[in-house]
Amino acid sequence: MLLLSLFNWRLFHIYKLTMTHRCLIFSFLLFFNLRSVSSQNADLYFPPNIGANWQSLTPASQQFCPDRIDSLYHFLEERHTKSFMLLKDGKIILEKYFGTFVPDSVWYWASAGKSLTAFLVGQAQEDGLLDIQDKTSNYLGVGWTSAPPEKEALITLRHQLTMTSGLDDAFEPTPPQPDPNYCTAPACLQYLADAGTRWAYHTGPYRLLQDVIAGASGQTINQFTKSHILDRTGMKGLWFQDVFYSKTRDMARFGLLILAKGVWDGDTLLHDDAYFQAMTHVSQNINKGYGYLWWLNGQPNFMLPGLQWTIPGSLIPNAPHDLVAALGKNDQKIHVVPSKGWVVVRMGDDAGVGGTGGNDVPILFDNALWGYLNQLVCNTTVSVEREVDQLKIAPNPGSAGWQVACMEAINQVEIVNMQGVILRKVTGNQVGSLWIDGQGLPEGMLTLRVGTAGKVYRTKVLKVN
Repeated sequence: MLLLSLFNWRLFHIYKLTMTHRCLIFSFLLFFNLRSVSSQNADLYFPPNIGANWQSLTPASQQFCPDRIDSLYHFLEERHTKSFMLLKDGKIILEKYFGTFVPDSVWYWASAGKSLTAFLVGQAQEDGLLDIQDKTSNYLGVGWTSAPPEKEALITLRHQLTMTSGLDDAFEPTPPQPDPNYCTAPACLQYLADAGTRWAYHTGPYRLLQDVIAGASGQTINQFTKSHILDRTGMKGLWFQDVFYSKTRDMARFGLLILAKGVWDGDTLLHDDAYFQAMTHVSQNINKGYGYLWWLNGQPNFMLPGLQWTIPGSLIPNAPHDLVAALGKNDQKIHVVPSKGWVVVRMGDDAGVGGTGGNDVPILFDNALWGYLNQLVCNTTVSVEREVDQLKIAPNPGSAGWQVACMEAINQVEIVNMQGVILRKVTGNQVGSLWIDGQGLPEGMLTLRVGTAGKVYRTKVLKVN
């Protein structure tokens, strides 16, 4: 009995010691995690939540060439831009307003607001208000779609976040709707495929996530956004008819919050690192260019709105591979690039650079924009692979085309995009020069391959309009 008591006493102290160690380990891990987040954001600057003060860096400190900044601004103005900002580690390098648009002007985010909603959903889940693995009908009630009950029951909040609800994005309701893809009425939400088996850019089911947040929190979406993001970051803005409106700097603040992985100047707005990672990384295997309502660059392929085929290559070939983007109709955009510490913001009208997928997420403008951003630093040149003095390209950048001059006979010239696709091929056997027509080629950085009798020379050319 004495031995048993001693044994129990020993177990108690071992357990007590173990619990103490557990607490110490937990405290250490928590401290380490906080230190890790703090260290991660140590080099970031956050503007004050109140007032208009915002520190800046001179373009010269980043080795930006004045003439290349002018070329960028000229390109933006020609493309109906209202405002543009470029942050480096939170500080303003470039900020430009065009026409009558000024810093206090308010504009819509369009579908770039989807990415804001994704962050809010993560916060609501962290608050215990919802679980993204739950059936959507748990929050909106049975019959929120016109799908058969057993098919509707397959749809979760995560499917709405990843655009894999399986509902028909091309359904035409009766009576007709101005834009059926945006319609949230049950009559517009028709079954097409089981949830999780089909990716389609469908705004209607996404918009209902705002109703889920409002119902789960007992607040309007504006109240929830204000308390969870706006007040804590100094942002101003308003949801109106499911679309977010703000000033340019407010959009940039949100981009900076994402660059800082959900932490604003020591205040962690989203502790759930697993959710943040899932939000900004591949969320499903159908469209690798999509996270939780965020677009992802640098993936092997991607899909676009209105299309049901996979496009090989990176979403924005000219941009860094780690770029994540909030993209909206008429070229509203936030680009976040962790490897460069950059946040790029553009507001405006349709940039007029058409492309596959319609105008909901027009990415050709993004690629052309990065052609200019990549050339801002003075010590970079367009012809980065100049192999011999015999090869000369003019003009570069070029609009109508390029004159290729070489001391050897030119057998063939190919224009290749950043994905390796040959866009144009010209054959010849000329010593001196050969004109390459640039009409119809996309804006941005392209590769020029010049083949002679025994060599192939490669150089970069910038196509502008």
